[in-house]
Amino acid sequence: MEALTDGLAGRVAIVTGALGRLGPIWSSTLAAAGMTVVGIDVRPASPDETLRIEVADVRDRTALERVRDLVLREYGPPAVLVNNAGIDFVPEPGVSENEVVFQQTVDVNLVGVYNTTEVFGSPMCDAGSGSIVNIGSLYAAVAPDPVFYDHIEPPFVKPSAYGASKAGVVSLTRYFARLWGRYGVRVNALSPAGVSAGQDDEFRRKYSARIPLGRMAEPDDLRGPLLFLASNASSYVTGHELRVNGGFTA
Repeated sequence: MEALTDGLAGRVAIVTGALGRLGPIWSSTLAAAGMTVVGIDVRPASPDETLRIEVADVRDRTALERVRDLVLREYGPPAVLVNNAGIDFVPEPGVSENEVVFQQTVDVNLVGVYNTTEVFGSPMCDAGSGSIVNIGSLYAAVAPDPVFYDHIEPPFVKPSAYGASKAGVVSLTRYFARLWGRYGVRVNALSPAGVSAGQDDEFRRKYSARIPLGRMAEPDDLRGPLLFLASNASSYVTGHELRVNGGFTA
């Protein structure tokens, strides 16, 4: 594990969507590696949370620039940026998609990644180093199987905007990797499959049956891949989508 934390201790990491479902995984992993972690979320931290949270919406460039200036002033340029903020609809009865929902999802999941990459990636370029990890998804590569959800009443259909936006994130990853490689900034995507989070037993059974490893991801399955992409262990890796999906797309 020591090799996976090379170059991280004592440096600064930014994690967007830090209070969401996966945000605490990324934040705690980087903090355990010795990094100072500044989280960004649309809501403030609760009194029992130790992570520093700055309130900003990834769709708001002005708010992001305020956080960037604060980080530069108090800590210096970030070494790691985890673009995690996003909208996802879990399998719940009665969820449906419309034009408004589609646009909102794309604005947060894709435009938000563009905004934070430009705002926080620029000082990385100035510093001559940095690692940006964009959180993708299994559904960036494959479409959701309706069979996973056909036992839910009333009917649930996984919204199309989620996969479309995550596929865009993977493309954006390659774009910035090509653009900023000359400045020493690496840009990669980490695309998990479904993470165990209290889904109903029937969904878990059907989903796990499609995965060669026979189970959904657990939070701890994501820590090593993040450290690999964030640290010097992946110093010659950029523009890559690391699929952490138990072999689903094999």
